[in-house]
Amino acid sequence: MLLYVIRHGDPDYKNDSLTPLGQRQAEALARRLAVNGLDRIYSSPLGRAVATAKPTSEILRLPIEIEEWCSESLAWQDFAGKMENGQTTWAFHQQNTKIKTEESMQYTNDNWYELDCFKMIRGKEGYARIQAASDDFLARQGYVREGAKYRIERPNDDRVAVFCHQGFGMAWLPVLLQIPPQYTFASFDITHAGISIFHFANNADGYSMPRCLSFSDTSFLYEDRLPLKYNNYLDI
Repeated sequence: MLLYVIRHGDPDYKNDSLTPLGQRQAEALARRLAVNGLDRIYSSPLGRAVATAKPTSEILRLPIEIEEWCSESLAWQDFAGKMENGQTTWAFHQQNTKIKTEESMQYTNDNWYELDCFKMIRGKEGYARIQAASDDFLARQGYVREGAKYRIERPNDDRVAVFCHQGFGMAWLPVLLQIPPQYTFASFDITHAGISIFHFANNADGYSMPRCLSFSDTSFLYEDRLPLKYNNYLDI
């Protein structure tokens, strides 16, 4: 199985929709995803994610199935808090040198939330919530988690897309790859319309583990002559 995790296009947060640029990005995404097609399309319930999924849904004639657990509003409740400077923001928006340190590298998936840099968020509860929902979602695709591996109950070569958000995607990434969040929070980020692809190989021993083939890729925007700008502030 190939799992495509896709952030929404350039957002109009006030109206929970897309800007004109975001709409063009969504249309470019549809053309990119139509190259090899998809078998299922899932989306967060929020408008900006659904609007990004819509052109792909239309071009491939597939329904958009809503996954409530992918909502960024839920992720915000768990993974955002008041930082040292008094600003309330995502835990992964802290200066990354304060997240990944010699001390933090000693912490695991089981106790990462005890680090000082995460004490202002609901890390333990949020991680557990997303882990349970992710397990349910992947089991429905045919892969049942056992520890850090997945037992293959229904081997398949399906292509499955989840249209979601930066905040949710950053929270799901360490759960999906079973990597302590301090590593992913400090070292990765997701831009508008970025596509991340994870491969669940159908191994002969009946077990699989997701391998990241690409992360937050926006090269398809170049073909459409759209700006290659990380979150609207950095040319990439």
